[in-house]
Amino acid sequence: MNLVVQGEDVDSVALKNLAKLCGASAIEQITPEAFRLLATTRSEQIASLCAEAQLDWAWVPNGRKLADFGLFVTDMDSTLINIECIDEIADMQGLKAEVAAITEAAMRGEIDFRESLKRRVALLAGLPESALGEVYERRLQLNPGAERLMRGLKAAGIHTVLVSGGFTYFTERLKVRLGFDEAHANVLEVRDGRLTGHVVGPIVDGDAKAAHLRRTRERLGLRPDQVIAAGDGANDIPMLTEAGFGVAYRAKPILRDATDCRLDHVGLDGVLNLFR
Repeated sequence: MNLVVQGEDVDSVALKNLAKLCGASAIEQITPEAFRLLATTRSEQIASLCAEAQLDWAWVPNGRKLADFGLFVTDMDSTLINIECIDEIADMQGLKAEVAAITEAAMRGEIDFRESLKRRVALLAGLPESALGEVYERRLQLNPGAERLMRGLKAAGIHTVLVSGGFTYFTERLKVRLGFDEAHANVLEVRDGRLTGHVVGPIVDGDAKAAHLRRTRERLGLRPDQVIAAGDGANDIPMLTEAGFGVAYRAKPILRDATDCRLDHVGLDGVLNLFR
């Protein structure tokens, strides 16, 4: 087993201390920001030492390459992009604080996601559909490394899926923009150019995300260990549990211990460094 560590500024002293702690046979530089410690032994002290040095880390089997995977599935809000779209839409109604509080509680796992979504969407009733466009154009930004990650995944021939408890207005645009093979999300009902406060069709929650992953994996004839999934909140846990390798990006505490890798310091393209 190898230990891959990465950060914006990798301190050489911390790197050597990590190598000593886990009995690494050698240190390989992957990029200026990423290093591979070879033939390591797991240690419970790794997490605290990396946290102190502001380093992200993950145990990776020796020889594991990106081409060994066939499917990548990711959440959208606060994972692929920098915002929770529904919070920003609510801001158009002067209700951001109220909606954001419900969003945060749901992401921490304190409120059932389906119930939280219905409550939040109901508050959007009467808002013009054009508000969605304003959020996409003026407020939505990709999280660091998103474009580079997608280029790397596509170059490796990996099937990519964007699945979100958010809304198709945004996932469909990001699908085209970043080249996802598939996108799945909730549909906001619009009548006479205004949001009705309801969603159309089945709600995409944590279980639905996991189901999309399973169906795609089975359709492609892949094993669970050939799947990478990324998320940030409680409703991503079922999906990440279905994947062979789970990535927590700037994640809520409830998700952090349910994954194989936590990216708290580097961008999403840090995923690529794990399997070079």
